[in-house]
Amino acid sequence: MRQELQVVLRAVREVPTEDLPALLGELEQVRYTAIARLSGPASPSPRENDRLASVEEAAGRLGISTDYLYRHADEYPFTRRIGSRLLFSSSGIDQFIGPDTGVENRRKGNRRPSPSRLR
Repeated sequence: MRQELQVVLRAVREVPTEDLPALLGELEQVRYTAIARLSGPASPSPRENDRLASVEEAAGRLGISTDYLYRHADEYPFTRRIGSRLLFSSSGIDQFIGPDTGVENRRKGNRRPSPSRLR
């Protein structure tokens, strides 16, 4: 048994009987949190070689103006603020634009084919 759980087991043995219902509720919260993590989407692991891009670079990759990016930076999940500097995660931008939504396709007005056309 994990060392962390051995501590909990010891606590269960020592807790007064009248406190057991509250303890069981807390254990259920831990259990459901673990189940939710297993059934939910895998959390992205941080990339060791992720690079922070400037506003100019990020705007170019996204196909938007730097002015627009400054005004809407907080709406993007890959925005990083370091002090007064506004930077953007390169891997976050890659995930946001995806493999089939390159800047050139968006600029030309091309859209992804609908799923019914892919068959």
